[in-house]
Amino acid sequence: MRAILVENGDLVWGEAEEPKLGPGLVLIENHATAVNRADLAQRAGGYPPPPGASPILGLECAGVVKAVGEGVSRVKEGDEVCALLVGGGYAETVAVPAGQVLPKPAGLTFAEAASIPEVFATAYLNLFIEARMVRGERAVLHAGASGVGTAAIQMCKAFGNPTFVTVGSDEKVARCVDLGADGGVNRHEGGFVDAVSEWTEGQGADVILDPVGGAYLADNLASLNLDGRLVVIGLLGGSRAELPLGMMMTRRLRVIGSTLRARTIAAKALVLDALKDRVWPLIEDGTIGAIIDREFRIEDAGASHELIGGNQTFGKVVLRIGR
Repeated sequence: MRAILVENGDLVWGEAEEPKLGPGLVLIENHATAVNRADLAQRAGGYPPPPGASPILGLECAGVVKAVGEGVSRVKEGDEVCALLVGGGYAETVAVPAGQVLPKPAGLTFAEAASIPEVFATAYLNLFIEARMVRGERAVLHAGASGVGTAAIQMCKAFGNPTFVTVGSDEKVARCVDLGADGGVNRHEGGFVDAVSEWTEGQGADVILDPVGGAYLADNLASLNLDGRLVVIGLLGGSRAELPLGMMMTRRLRVIGSTLRARTIAAKALVLDALKDRVWPLIEDGTIGAIIDREFRIEDAGASHELIGGNQTFGKVVLRIGR
């Protein structure tokens, strides 16, 4: 098969060994994948795949089932599916545990379906499982214009959770509000603490979803309500910061560190089953949509990484494979 290979830092469309089918696995003829910041980090050597995972980039895909391994009843040959991957998405053929495969939502193209698994699973896991957010609680979403951010805005809107976003431009604030956010602030125009306080009428947010890390820790904690939860899902702003334990104790705050990629197959399957039950019907009836900034051919993966690295995108960037 062909796949994107990293050669001296460059992305090259070349020959690679096709993954093997084994018990519990699904082999997918891949028609599309999507670009995540984790791909850029892995390419740069800063985010190696877990032991045993494919070294090929790509954390999600959409295509047609070629074959199923022993014990698989979740899907069958010929089914149109999308999947959450631990790696291997930038390739013509993908092998993935059956629990990480879902039917392609009705009415979506393969490109649209490929833009869903990673970001919707990440947003759902961290807001509704890790932070246990319930209807009516308010969330602050940093990087609201990202793939995870746009997924989170839509799910929060559908589930009755007001949201406030931080983004990199006034245009992105407006687009997030059009998508369902209740407010937002351009991060280049100052800090977000006062803006969040004004939005919550001085109470603070109940949940904050943060891919920034160290640089935002103090302001995040200052922006939380009593019993507030901060879920850290990235370290774009550094991995170290001082933790004010007194504030955490008196206001009963919680800081939750979370990743999706390294979780067990069973843990990921629970997240995907929840998505199928709660989110897939909303995608199929048009309440929630796939937000795609731009599509590229897989051969142009390098250009897609440059676009993501420029921080100007809104939603996902997708790579089409063989179609």
